[in-house]
Amino acid sequence: MKDELTKELDYIKQDLQKMSDHLYYNPELGDQEFESMKLLINYLEKQGFQVETGLVGRTTAFKATYEGEKPGPKIAYLAEYDALPGVGHGCGHNLIGTMSVGAAVILSKQIDHIGGSVVVLGTPAEETNGAKVPMSDEGIFSDIDAAMIVHPSDLSYSSGDSLAMDAIQFAYSGKASHAAASPEKGINALDSVIQLFNGINALREHVTSDVRIHGIISEGGQAANVVPDSAVAQFYVRAKERDYLNEVVEKIHNIAKGAALMTGATLEISNYELSYDNMITNKALSDAFNKNLQQVSEGPALPAKQSYGSIDMGNVSQVVPAIHPYIGFGEEGLIAHTQDFADKTITEEGHQTLANGALSLAFTGYDLLTDKALYQSMQQEFKGK
Repeated sequence: MKDELTKELDYIKQDLQKMSDHLYYNPELGDQEFESMKLLINYLEKQGFQVETGLVGRTTAFKATYEGEKPGPKIAYLAEYDALPGVGHGCGHNLIGTMSVGAAVILSKQIDHIGGSVVVLGTPAEETNGAKVPMSDEGIFSDIDAAMIVHPSDLSYSSGDSLAMDAIQFAYSGKASHAAASPEKGINALDSVIQLFNGINALREHVTSDVRIHGIISEGGQAANVVPDSAVAQFYVRAKERDYLNEVVEKIHNIAKGAALMTGATLEISNYELSYDNMITNKALSDAFNKNLQQVSEGPALPAKQSYGSIDMGNVSQVVPAIHPYIGFGEEGLIAHTQDFADKTITEEGHQTLANGALSLAFTGYDLLTDKALYQSMQQEFKGK
């Protein structure tokens, strides 16, 4: 039956390439992917999918569903289609979106025979304010049995870990004064930010090696002869697991409060972006995908990839069995978030990566719908997490 899936890819391969290239030439930033979303959902509707837009209050989020005539698991492929400022699709989201759409269309052609259903979830703003977070929190995955996405990379890597992350803003308010004539009448908010950085640097010795803390001073005063009455610092704080991240963040909050006490400033703490949970790869599902990608691409076994980044797919993996593997262009050392990476997506190698990714995802969805042992193994692993 997988031969039939390969034939379905051949039927739509040119469509997928055209869509991916169109996204490359017309990049849109997160939560502004209006035309990108239309391109994908119009194609899905033509293929018989029922489409709902505006999920979780995000205008460019969507759900496209193809319900089979027989009962069975519901497989979700996640589409990203937001671009980066300056370099457009330097993270290859034009490929990600079309790979997921392609996989869903391919699998839908067999759904009526084998049972189950297939869903494409359009997930805006992965680069900034990932929609997968509210989707996970608000029950979008409550009827989903497995969630998959594949990301382009220099080489192919198996789905692995990612770090949980909080994006924290510390806003200090003091009192302005002439820094030379009457400094004693001022309260220096910038001094609080500096003490915050000093305290965090002292903390680094006493956290586990997976922790990453990196920040900037986004506001620090207007003139050197005026005591700054306002100063703001923004930090990303990451750790391998959410529970430990919460402990580290509590310590940083206490440091921040101490920095305010040292100067007499007042402090407001907030999150300036959504928090991401750590990725929990479902090994049973991951092994199935790896096997299919090797078969499709005739490539070597996929190595593991150590990640120190954070992805909103981590939140998805907390509520449903999930994978986030990487599919390679075959160019070791090619760096994402660059123009070279974006340009690679519209080459012959990029188009082949698109085809291989879509077919590997479709094969893995087919396996879940037809192999009860694999499905049960995946579910048992997830419940034991």
